[in-house]
Amino acid sequence: MSGSSGPRASGRAATPEEIRLFEHLEKNLYTAVVSDSLDQLGFRHQTMREYLRPLQPSACFAGWARTLSCSDLYYIPEDPYDLEIEAVDSILPGEVVVVSTQQSKRNAPWGELLSTAARARQARGAIVDGLVRDVKKIEALGFPVFAAGIKPVDSMGRGIVTDYNLPIECGEAQVNPGDLIFADFDGVVVIPRQAVEETVRLATDKATKENHSRADLMKGAYLRDVYQKYGVL
Repeated sequence: MSGSSGPRASGRAATPEEIRLFEHLEKNLYTAVVSDSLDQLGFRHQTMREYLRPLQPSACFAGWARTLSCSDLYYIPEDPYDLEIEAVDSILPGEVVVVSTQQSKRNAPWGELLSTAARARQARGAIVDGLVRDVKKIEALGFPVFAAGIKPVDSMGRGIVTDYNLPIECGEAQVNPGDLIFADFDGVVVIPRQAVEETVRLATDKATKENHSRADLMKGAYLRDVYQKYGVL
C-alpha cells in the first residue's frame, strides 16, 4: 500500500487507553468546557472558526489529527488523485482527518468514497475546511463530518492534495499531526499533544462543578451564590 510507509505516514494506531480517553471526551465533556480549560492553560487560539459545522447535529468525536493539505488547481494533471489516495490509505485507527483547503470554495474535496475509506481505516471523523458532497450517503454511512459547506463539484482540475501529515491551518487554528481533535455541535477544538492530560483533567473537574451548579440552580439557588460556591460560569 503506497500510503503505509515513509515519513508522511508516521504515527501509530490509538491504544485501548487512548480510545477510552476519546470516549470520555465524547460522553462526558463538551467543547465549551475543553476550550475554557485550554484558555486556563494559556492556549487561547485552539478553537476553529464558527463556519465549520457538522453535517449531522448529533456528530461528536475525538481522535488524533491526521492532516491533509489541498490547493486550488486550474488544469487536470496526469494523476490527479495519487497523493490523495496515499493520504487516505495512511489513516490509522483512532485518527480524525483534518483537511485544509486554504478556505477554498472551488470544489468539494471530500465525499462518500473518502468517508467510506476513512471509516474502514477506523477514523473517528473528519473536519474539512472547505466543501463536501454526497452528504446523504455520508449520513447513511454514519461517518461524522464537519465542513464549511456543500457543493456537488469534483476536485479534478479544481483542487489537489499537495501534502499530508504535516502542520496545517484549519478553520484558522493551527493543527499538528497527533494533536487531539474534539468536535461537537458547538464547534471544534484542537488540544496540543503535550497539553492533553492537563486539559482533560481541568475540563473534567469543571464539568463536574457545572453539573453541581446546574442542580443547585434548578432547585432555585441564586446564580451569585452558586458561582461563589463552585467558581464556574
